[in-house]
Amino acid sequence: MKTFFRSSALFAFVFSFSAVLADVKLPALLNNNMVLQQQTSVNFWGWADPGEKVSILASWNKKALETVADKNGDWKVTLHTPKAGGPFTIVVQGKNKIELSNVMTGEVWVCGGQSNMHYPMAPLDKTWSLGVLNYEKEIAEANYPKIRLFTVERKTSETPFKDVVGKWDECNPGTIRDFTAVGYFFGRELFRNMDIPIGLISSNWGGTPAESWTRKDILEKDTLFRPILERYKKALEDYPQARKEYAEALKKWKEDVASGMITGEKAKQAPRAPLGPGSNKAPYVLYNAMIAPIVNFTIKGVIWYQGENNADRAWQYRKLFPTMIANWRNDWREGNFPFYFVQIAPHRSQNPEIREAQLMTFRSVPNTGMAVITDHGDSTNIHPLNKQVVGYRLSLWALAKDYGKSNLVYSGPLYKSFKKEGNKIRVYFDFVGSGLVCQGDSLTHFTIAGADQKFVKAIAKIDGNSVLVWNSDVSDPVAVRFAWENIPMPNFFNKEGLPASPFRTDDWPGKTFGKK
Repeated sequence: MKTFFRSSALFAFVFSFSAVLADVKLPALLNNNMVLQQQTSVNFWGWADPGEKVSILASWNKKALETVADKNGDWKVTLHTPKAGGPFTIVVQGKNKIELSNVMTGEVWVCGGQSNMHYPMAPLDKTWSLGVLNYEKEIAEANYPKIRLFTVERKTSETPFKDVVGKWDECNPGTIRDFTAVGYFFGRELFRNMDIPIGLISSNWGGTPAESWTRKDILEKDTLFRPILERYKKALEDYPQARKEYAEALKKWKEDVASGMITGEKAKQAPRAPLGPGSNKAPYVLYNAMIAPIVNFTIKGVIWYQGENNADRAWQYRKLFPTMIANWRNDWREGNFPFYFVQIAPHRSQNPEIREAQLMTFRSVPNTGMAVITDHGDSTNIHPLNKQVVGYRLSLWALAKDYGKSNLVYSGPLYKSFKKEGNKIRVYFDFVGSGLVCQGDSLTHFTIAGADQKFVKAIAKIDGNSVLVWNSDVSDPVAVRFAWENIPMPNFFNKEGLPASPFRTDDWPGKTFGKK
């Protein structure tokens, strides 16, 4: 997938902390305009001279907290935060004094993933980013000073960083243009429903696989993931020659586009740069540079939109995605915090097995949620422009599960079980809401098969909270599939207007079975 960023180059980035720091220093996330997670114990940390005394006084407290930097110059305290509100000030005093202003307490979420989360509100260029639907109006109306935005600068690293580059901004038309659209629309829904400060930390990068966001030692320990590391090692060895061949191919492609020999879609598809040093597609390098440095910052949860770059290894993703979630949760040390993700939209390059892997993750990993968007895909654009619906559907999970909106229906129908009834199969669902509906004359995208595993188009009819599926030519059916294709556009919803997830009742090996 194409990436969206304005950085002039990818380069190795290492924070060096000398033995003598002279001044107390804070990480980028602890700064003016930030939002701290409300009514909890948050981490507050930084660096100073070894043995230096550091005090932290928040304006909601009467007494300062005190600590001493260890032999490496690291210090950390636990700061108890009040209910949502502000603005507050926080004074950090060591040999020098730092005063943080316009600090709020509220709800803090990390917005992670690849290009569909990276996708900004406004167009980046005429070729790859068109901006979200009605982006000019959306940007003009984005005056929410209690929503605060932090974008982690995109970098890679072979070793974990201690800090990131970025700053907190109040949400307004000037600051929202380049921010994650899905993250903004998610945060806006939370704010509109609760009217409290919302902190959004954007840490994502287009064109990246899940292994880039996973710790190296975790990948090393699992035989299913070791081939990822072996490919990377081989790519580094072959990189000098691969880089030379890439430069030649890119030059020829540019010449062919300029001369008109290459037109249309092919004119948008430049040769891919080889995997090598500094590549954002390499395993663990984004975790090191963009996640490891922020896990000290106390959050409410994560929203995630990724999977396109693992679609050709969907069978492996069944385990890789849950492993990545567990990695983040373990390192944040906040328990099983909410982790809500988007099921990949219909597109010609996305096989149904990646959506199945995501559904399986929802079923197997506690406190996760999945926003289904089969009704808002684009067969020719892997970046659907309607990011509003994506943010909204993610927010339903948070509002219902985390913020007391228990009456909300927050998911469309999800496959639960099936039962054979003669020459028919009855399929049962969770999240039927106030009822199952067909948005059309008859249900589409259902297929059925016998023991020969040959699926044919089926008749499907809603019967209460179940769907009855059959085909008169299949006398002894054993399996049903729904929307099992790259570009499904089904019409099966609940009455709340939330679409059903694609599914299958069988577990027969698919196209990506065994691929590592």
